[in-house]
Amino acid sequence: MEIIKDKEFGGERPLFGSRSLRLENVTIHAGESALKCCSDIEADHCKFEGKYPFWHVDGFKVSNSLFTPGARAALWYSRNLEMTDTKVDAPKMFREMDGIKLRNVNIPDAEETLWHCSNVDIRNVSVDKADYLFMHSHDIRIEDWHQNGNYSFQYCRNVEIRNAVIHSKDAFWGTENVTIYDSEIIGEYLGWHSRRLHLVRCKISGTQPLCYCRDLILEDCEFAADCDLAFEDSEVTATVNSEITSIKNPMRGHIRARGFGEIIIDEHSKAIEPVKTETIL
Repeated sequence: MEIIKDKEFGGERPLFGSRSLRLENVTIHAGESALKCCSDIEADHCKFEGKYPFWHVDGFKVSNSLFTPGARAALWYSRNLEMTDTKVDAPKMFREMDGIKLRNVNIPDAEETLWHCSNVDIRNVSVDKADYLFMHSHDIRIEDWHQNGNYSFQYCRNVEIRNAVIHSKDAFWGTENVTIYDSEIIGEYLGWHSRRLHLVRCKISGTQPLCYCRDLILEDCEFAADCDLAFEDSEVTATVNSEITSIKNPMRGHIRARGFGEIIIDEHSKAIEPVKTETIL
């Protein structure tokens, strides 16, 4: 493997088409597509300032590095990335990618990040300003995750999340086969129009959660007081270890809770069969 150490590059495509290349303490200045169409690349203690440095790359490792705001849209149309101990301070990262492993990564500006990606494995990652995160992605595993940003995980499939704190309005809309364990989800309109959403030991805050769902399961979850008008037009099996402020027009299922402030069944109900509600003593 060729090694380039303590160098600086700028302009357009300075390392285009490289193979089996290791960068150590290298700075990529303003320009475009520094490492486009490359394979088997390693970058350690590097700084990326220019746009689109890793497009159409197959097989690359990035460690102890920095992507500055000028390096927007840095990683697109690529495969088999491993990124560790890195700060990604630019939006619109990780698009149309297959095979992403992130460890100990901080993304302070995660707007429109991780779109149309597959086979994503994330651990100990924090994201901020993360509006429209994870659009149309699938086969995702996340652990030790902290997120601020709305409209996240829309239209995702086959997702498993553990030990997360998620601040997100309109999270998990239109998803399919999502399971979340031991996490806190804070935001309005959680999980609307989802299929097979499964929440285990989760704490939920925000108005009108979990409406228009199919095959919804909650196990040993907790609802905050602002979780009102829950489960409208949903098929639900739930055990909630707290009082539910109100539920409205659930379609069918069985809901167990510490108490129910209000159960609303009005002329707009589409119930297939009466929903069974049970108070846990």
